[in-house]
Amino acid sequence: MRKGRIAGLRHGRPKPATAAFFARLALLFAGLLIGAHAWAAPAAAERPLIFGILPIGGPSESLEAWRPLLDDLEHTLHRDVRPLSVSTYEGLAQALAEDRIDLAFVSGRLALDAVSRDRMRVVAQLTRGDGSHGYYSVLLVEKNSPIRSVDDVFRQPGHWRYARGEALSMSGYVVPEAQLFAARKLDSDTFFASVIVDNHQNNALAAANREADVATNNTADLERFATRFPEQYARLRVVWKSSLIPHAVVIVRTDLPQELRERIATFFTGYAKGKNAAAELAKLKLIHDISGFAPAGNETLVPFADMAYTLERRRALSAQWVNDAALQARLKKLDGDHDALLKHLISSPP
Repeated sequence: MRKGRIAGLRHGRPKPATAAFFARLALLFAGLLIGAHAWAAPAAAERPLIFGILPIGGPSESLEAWRPLLDDLEHTLHRDVRPLSVSTYEGLAQALAEDRIDLAFVSGRLALDAVSRDRMRVVAQLTRGDGSHGYYSVLLVEKNSPIRSVDDVFRQPGHWRYARGEALSMSGYVVPEAQLFAARKLDSDTFFASVIVDNHQNNALAAANREADVATNNTADLERFATRFPEQYARLRVVWKSSLIPHAVVIVRTDLPQELRERIATFFTGYAKGKNAAAELAKLKLIHDISGFAPAGNETLVPFADMAYTLERRRALSAQWVNDAALQARLKKLDGDHDALLKHLISSPP
């Protein structure tokens, strides 16, 4: 073979069989190059989708609860879905603002911020087996506390220790701040002797263990708390309950392909409703008392926009101003911003 190949080269042109060999070799080499390039730089369509998870307890707990559902989402989309679970609302808000999340399960305030900047769009809303349309913010005390009602809290400024949620938490901060404190021209951060900012689980533990005198929470998270910490739950008492807060929502990036957004929406709204309903419902129960997801759009966030507006307006009315004109200018701006936001939410395309 070696002699034949050299002889062929001496004549200046390969023999036909040898030419075919070189052609096949060239094609093979080209294929290897293409394969190596594809391995080194996967197409954008193949990159994993990042799913942001609203903090429930700790990050590891949230990851464990959501993983079975996300496995099903991967199987349906034929695409990797990687969870991003953080310990704070602020951490999740930052990831959303930096476009590091493709879809997420979030509360109304987080969704409102993302949607108002045109980064995300609502595609589904949580539903519960009891048919409720939302949940309630509550104030908790230890069952033997001298605080028997919310009026007892306000009778002693600067006396009690307060455990609340982050500023982006609807039930842990926005709603009680608007309906209880701003309504009385007060600010919870200056009203109490001390303030702890933590998640719902830790705040409930603080109240039960008398590390805080008053703590915010919500009816949905308290049900989960009762299952995980029955002894501590038995030591708690509710002294105030808010008006109804709509359930959390699923949001998706607006710059994802429309076909992909539709498949994601179909997955959530059809989950626990088909032939595998029983098994899928069991996976939802790991997350929370969730029965499924209903179709939803940005207009679902209107109540959250109203709550945030109410809080800001009450704060403005209770603040000190150099003159009435300055107050009126602030109120006018709040009104204008609120009207523009409502128009944006209601007119957003599906």
